Amino acid sequence: MEKKDITVGGIELKWDLETGEVLFEDGDVVFFWITAMKTFFDTIKEISGVEATKLVLETTGFRQGVIVGEGFGEMKHIDTSNIVEWISNTYAPAGWGKVEITKMDAQNNTFTMHIQNDWEYKLNQLDHAKTEGIFVPSHYAGVLTGIFGINFWYKIIQYQNNENPYSIVEYFPSDVTVQRNIHELSRRQEADQIRQLEQLVNENTKTLQSLVRELSSPIIPVLEGIIVVPMIGSYDEERAEDLIYKTLSHLPKHQASYLLLDLTGLNKNISEHTAELIDKLGASAKLLGTEVILVGVSPELALLITQTLTSLKKFECLQSLQHGIYYALGKSGRRIV
Repeated sequence: MEKKDITVGGIELKWDLETGEVLFEDGDVVFFWITAMKTFFDTIKEISGVEATKLVLETTGFRQGVIVGEGFGEMKHIDTSNIVEWISNTYAPAGWGKVEITKMDAQNNTFTMHIQNDWEYKLNQLDHAKTEGIFVPSHYAGVLTGIFGINFWYKIIQYQNNENPYSIVEYFPSDVTVQRNIHELSRRQEADQIRQLEQLVNENTKTLQSLVRELSSPIIPVLEGIIVVPMIGSYDEERAEDLIYKTLSHLPKHQASYLLLDLTGLNKNISEHTAELIDKLGASAKLLGTEVILVGVSPELALLITQTLTSLKKFECLQSLQHGIYYALGKSGRRIV
């Protein structure tokens, strides 16, 4: 037969094989296997992620429900007096499982619905997933919104599972909208991206700081018993403590008798804080049997030490690193041949 009509629960289904049309209540429909729908949903999840997929399903289900509610509301003149019968008779023949409104408060427009064996539940059962339905519950919120012309939302009280024979969903007028949920997801995703960028910046900053510490004040053993530490740039509290700790820990390792602090890389306007750092390092090194010698002292820095940074006058100060090495060798009774 090229044409076939079936009426189930007052709902008409028509097939016209000549034109390839399938009609459900005179509206074009298409049938999908549950396994095919699962592939569709899994693909969305793979591309968009779990959170975005939930929002896509919820938004799509709701908006489709609005279309259904508006269409059938006009054709069937559905209101609170016949909505219970209409919901049950319409969705069961379409393969949406058994749905029943068990409680209704017409004055406050609140509904409690039992949903059993719907296609989304069957879809989630295919791979024994613990995923809980969101498309179907939100769809009925859209249906109610389309019928009554006010925004409905939902609250899932119970999901169908091995212990519960059906899902229980409450529906009620609400200011919650799918548009607001979309905006909230966008803000959450933006905040997540900002946090990820901040974490990446913090990690890279720490790596850079570690690299700067390694490069800014290297420990250079130039000759037996003589090491050089170049001082470069400015020193905050953290960098100063790092310099002292690293330098002192290397003195015994190299059996250093002389520590040459090269001040060439310091600004001529050396701060009192840096002077205190040098003084502290010199005093600590002396306790380990190492003499500190300041090299790379420019005329401007020499004048500054004389006038302001008098605590540095206690150290032997020489103009260049070469002079410092010759001086340390001479004091230790050696010379370069």
